Amino acid sequence: MNAFQRTYGTDHLREPLPIAILLSICITSALLVVSKGLVAGIGMIVLPIAVVYLGALFIKPKIGLITIFVLNFLILGLGRYVPMTWGLLIDGLLLLMYLALFFKAFKIKIPWSRANSQLTLLVTIWFGYALFQAVNPEAVSFAAWFYAMRGLALYQWMIVPLLFIIYNDPKDLKLFLIIWGVMSLLGTLKGFQQVAFGVDPFEQRWLDNGGSLTHVLFGKLRVFSFYSDAGQFGASQGHAGVVFGVLAIFAKSKKFRIFCIVVALAGLYGMLISGTRGAIAVPAAGGIMFLILRKNIPILVAGAMLGIGVFVFFKYTTILNNNAQIRRMRTAFDPNDASLQVRLANQRKLSTYLASRPFGGGIGSTGNWGQRFTPNTFLANTATDSWFVAIWADTGIVGLYLHLFILFFVLITGAYNVMFKVRDDWLKGMIAALVCGMFGIMGASYGNGVFGQFPTCILMYTGMVFMFLAPKMDKKLMAQKEAMLQLDAN
Repeated sequence: MNAFQRTYGTDHLREPLPIAILLSICITSALLVVSKGLVAGIGMIVLPIAVVYLGALFIKPKIGLITIFVLNFLILGLGRYVPMTWGLLIDGLLLLMYLALFFKAFKIKIPWSRANSQLTLLVTIWFGYALFQAVNPEAVSFAAWFYAMRGLALYQWMIVPLLFIIYNDPKDLKLFLIIWGVMSLLGTLKGFQQVAFGVDPFEQRWLDNGGSLTHVLFGKLRVFSFYSDAGQFGASQGHAGVVFGVLAIFAKSKKFRIFCIVVALAGLYGMLISGTRGAIAVPAAGGIMFLILRKNIPILVAGAMLGIGVFVFFKYTTILNNNAQIRRMRTAFDPNDASLQVRLANQRKLSTYLASRPFGGGIGSTGNWGQRFTPNTFLANTATDSWFVAIWADTGIVGLYLHLFILFFVLITGAYNVMFKVRDDWLKGMIAALVCGMFGIMGASYGNGVFGQFPTCILMYTGMVFMFLAPKMDKKLMAQKEAMLQLDAN
């Protein structure tokens, strides 16, 4: 080889050792595919990528959070294609980020004090109450507690301090919103594909194995996209519609405003095709919160008139009743709806059962976890249908009051910061969007168990952190503006 010629990576293939290593990898991969199946072969391909990713994560732990923001949209839908407990990936990523910070602490000082916040204290109290539920004498299954506790309290307790420490800049907030917007757009596109062209073979298998009981009503598909179910898809898309609708009002960049408008409209369309009646509470409650935050009487009156118009359209007219989605949404305004009456009957039964159980029946006693681990119990066979009713059944009236106190404390703090503390218009708009979205999800969570599921739970927890970070970020932005003004003056 010419000593004056540059050496490229492909030049090493002329040497025997690299060729032997490459052949060994190819032969090993082929043998694994033949003996263990395609998944093993894919694993061989993914392994070196995973090693590189882990190295990057330990150098820059923020990569782990960005991965979670993307993955949490897809993680439950992936189970239709490759059956496994995908949710454990979130556990692993959160643990790896803490390990990365631990090892980085040997070289640099980690600002753990940034996590010193009222929100961190609140989520720690809630996590402590969830741990206490492990010894609840009414609980029947420790395994059910372990699996259900993760979505209920563990993820919140682990991710909130990480966000305060390593994801706390206005640029981080904007990146989070962009990821959210892109994934929501993809969710709507996937949902449109299901409407226009039908489901794929893997989704059809999921429907055939029981999903059609709740997702094919009167011959019409309730669209679920790549989310866990139609209820989560509808609420999540309504959430995006509210958040990006508010962002579009405040956005200064024309390109970003157009992006927000597209995401908002796509989100509302996705909510509509999901056939999820309870999801309509997201834009309704989110809109009410936006009117309150604006502190503007004419806008408040106009918004009230619009809300009354929407209510009259659904409750007192039959306009567009030939559309299946509109027709199903309209039933949400019918107090005599059979589904509503069943829910109220279940709540009356739960009220009698829980009257002597202030700490509930134990986390994981209801819903899918109850059906999986304790299928013969009363709580497992009584549908909760609502996030708050599930909290009440699992953790008792004590747990429900604690949970509601935390949520309203966070919501009021975020609203107060928007109305009285944040001065930067764009930051005010972003935090206002998160506050409106949170109130919308809280409204929808009475009708559906959406709050603690992916992707809504991660979106909510991240939004909560930025609501508390808002005053500090505002001071930083205002200081930057003042410094720029001084430079211009000089």
